[in-house]
Amino acid sequence: MIEKLSSSSGAAMDLSKNKNSFNLKGNSDNQQDQFMQQQEKEKAEKIMNSMNDFLKASNTHLKFEFHEGLQEYYVAVVDDITNEVVKEIPPKKFLDMYAAMTKCLGLLIDRKV
Repeated sequence: MIEKLSSSSGAAMDLSKNKNSFNLKGNSDNQQDQFMQQQEKEKAEKIMNSMNDFLKASNTHLKFEFHEGLQEYYVAVVDDITNEVVKEIPPKKFLDMYAAMTKCLGLLIDRKV
């Protein structure tokens, strides 16, 4: 079931956190961060497996898709037989509108307070 989630989308799904701060404490913190990321990834995979098992009766599965404009993932519920998208969470149209609004925001406001 995990293969359906990660390989059906054009972009690969990354469940790890981005670390933007510089770590001066050494390898032990880095190893701890990697361990925590691995635990979070396993937890997310477990949740995705249980969700796909729940959806198996309705012949659907979850697919994570990447929105290029916002650089974020959204969920699509896909029919197993026809490969038709049944539902998107949040809807792609809303994400497209939000991306267009953020693009135009610079025209209205030139600095953030």
